[in-house]
Amino acid sequence: MAVAQFTCREVVELVTDYLEDALPPSEQARFDLHLDVCAHCRDHVEQLRTTVALAGRLRPSDLGPEAQAALLAAFRTWHSSGPAPGRRSPG
Repeated sequence: MAVAQFTCREVVELVTDYLEDALPPSEQARFDLHLDVCAHCRDHVEQLRTTVALAGRLRPSDLGPEAQAALLAAFRTWHSSGPAPGRRSPG
């Protein structure tokens, strides 16, 4: 029986779990299958990997006060809005 691959929307919703190796093996296989055939999603995942790698090197002192305030505000807004539709809540 063929394994149904994810849609692009599902890939976007699950990309964080994918990058953190938090997907169950069956979902990991479906995600990889989609990346094998979808150049746009492959590019998206690679861009996120690059962003995470570069952002992981930042120190608070690398950011000016305005940038720090903007990031904190964005995080607070994101955090208070809860998980995206279709995204599982932690725990």
